[in-house]
Amino acid sequence: MGLEIRPATVFEDVALLVGPKKPTSNGCYCLADRISTKENTSLRGAARADRVRELCQEELPPGVIAYLDDEPVGWAAVHPRSDTNFARSRTIPHVDEIDAWALWCFRVRPGYRKQGIMHALIDGAVTFARNHGAPAIEGYPVDNGGEKISLTMAYIGTRSLFESAGFTVAAETASMIEGFPRVLMRKMLAQN
Repeated sequence: MGLEIRPATVFEDVALLVGPKKPTSNGCYCLADRISTKENTSLRGAARADRVRELCQEELPPGVIAYLDDEPVGWAAVHPRSDTNFARSRTIPHVDEIDAWALWCFRVRPGYRKQGIMHALIDGAVTFARNHGAPAIEGYPVDNGGEKISLTMAYIGTRSLFESAGFTVAAETASMIEGFPRVLMRKMLAQN
């Protein structure tokens, strides 16, 4: 399998993975946690796409993309937590003063699921964060105890997925998804 993780710099690939089915929709593009709530609410239709185009051109693009033989098949949102809505979250705590990065959203296209792509996305996001000087990276997955969760809520990942990538629980949260608690998981990153 020719799987490669790259920074999300190609808008069309981001749109394929996390863009709305209808271009006039006011949802997704994985903006809700990346930009302020006020800006996210104000962006409508094409303005949402334009904002994502801008993010793809920034020094730190909005995430990473998994490519299988140059076909975009998976997405992970990763960015410094201080630059996301998690910096102001009332339900997901700050553990300490470390300027950790946040890894919060995954999407694997139908037909490519259950092939280890989410594992590769986590590894790629960790590498991306490390290469950009992150001292730590954290995620906020659901602690489902192995019970089935809906595909709609699977976008945040599971505790076991993060544990398999070397993350450990750093804090409990007040956030719940479908009756399951979310936990704050962290991985310290050795700097080169």
